[in-house]
Amino acid sequence: MNTVMITGCSSGFGLETARHFLDQGWSVIATMRKPDETLLPASDKLRLLALDVTDRDSIARAVEAAGPIDALANNAGIGWLSAFEGTSEDAIRHIFDTNTMGTFEMIRAVLPQMRAKGAGIIVNVTSSVTLKPLPLLSIYTASKAAVNAYTECLALELAPLGIRTHLVLPGQAPGTRFGANAMAMMADAAAAPEAYNPLVAQVMSAFQENAGKEPTRPEDVVQAVWRAVTDANAPMRLPAGSDAVALSA
Repeated sequence: MNTVMITGCSSGFGLETARHFLDQGWSVIATMRKPDETLLPASDKLRLLALDVTDRDSIARAVEAAGPIDALANNAGIGWLSAFEGTSEDAIRHIFDTNTMGTFEMIRAVLPQMRAKGAGIIVNVTSSVTLKPLPLLSIYTASKAAVNAYTECLALELAPLGIRTHLVLPGQAPGTRFGANAMAMMADAAAAPEAYNPLVAQVMSAFQENAGKEPTRPEDVVQAVWRAVTDANAPMRLPAGSDAVALSA
């Protein structure tokens, strides 16, 4: 039986991806900071593990508990929308520790077993904001663009070892809790200088206008991850959602 380990399964893309792989008969190791057994249907093919991707000890414990896996889907991440001057050094480090270093260290932890058996699949979920410069997203975009560049180079290192590596780039998905979680984190942040207020108002107005739309649905991302894992001929980059596809054209 094939086994996939998925990070960030408490909501959104990660939760729906875990549900899909279960439905397809895979053994699923769903990780989240605080495991909640009510989120997914009970199954002998499902294991919930506690994981904080910013904590190397937590990563080591989770990977050891997971045992042999066939695929790793790095989905855990946090959002951020603010001018650079309104983003503290601590906030920047937290964003990069989660979105960037968390991905790097998860891969570092599973590579020895994949290398030993000469097979494995790694899927890194980043963002389509990396395809177009956007205001107030400098830090978030940088944290995801770093993963894009890393993944493309890493793929060249791992292909000779029998390990496939892919990127999934979701578009805007108002239907998930990702944006709400980001807003909650930003509520405690210092405000940007007043000079940015007109730009912030303009950007937030545009976001509000798009709130009723859903250019990227969770199932778009689920299908992209599924294809990356199960299709040996899948492209390196897989945009997910109509807006992401348009940006990547």
